[in-house]
Amino acid sequence: MAAKKKPEAVEETAPVTETAAAETPATAEPAKKPARKAKAKPEAPKKASFAKPTAHDFEVIVAPLITEKTMALMQNANKVTVKVAQHSNKVEIKEAFQRVFQVKVTDVKVVNQQGKTTTRGGRYKGTIPGFKKAIVTIAEGEAIDLFRE
Repeated sequence: MAAKKKPEAVEETAPVTETAAAETPATAEPAKKPARKAKAKPEAPKKASFAKPTAHDFEVIVAPLITEKTMALMQNANKVTVKVAQHSNKVEIKEAFQRVFQVKVTDVKVVNQQGKTTTRGGRYKGTIPGFKKAIVTIAEGEAIDLFRE
């Protein structure tokens, strides 16, 4: 017949109590104090570095959109509104904006502006083409100058 395995005995150790710690011989070394840490100097926020812009980045961002509303957004909420290529998505817009303007982007909202029909001179019908625009939120403490010469 097959021999049955006996369960191995597990040695139990008694937990260290305060009385056991007090009974240690006096020759034991006293507990060392942890070394003091040097006071950390306040560091300036690290400037994020981005890759150089590519030709594709300049194709994605077409032009800034300047209206009273976009200027108020720029001043009050640190948001920049730009026209972008129809084929671009949020990730492409974010990466292109960071590379071109060297700022950290926190959020991108995209809107498709519909084209409109209009009359020209009262007699002729015309259309205003639609476009895609992006409202890009820039991180706090950073700014860009759209009106650079």
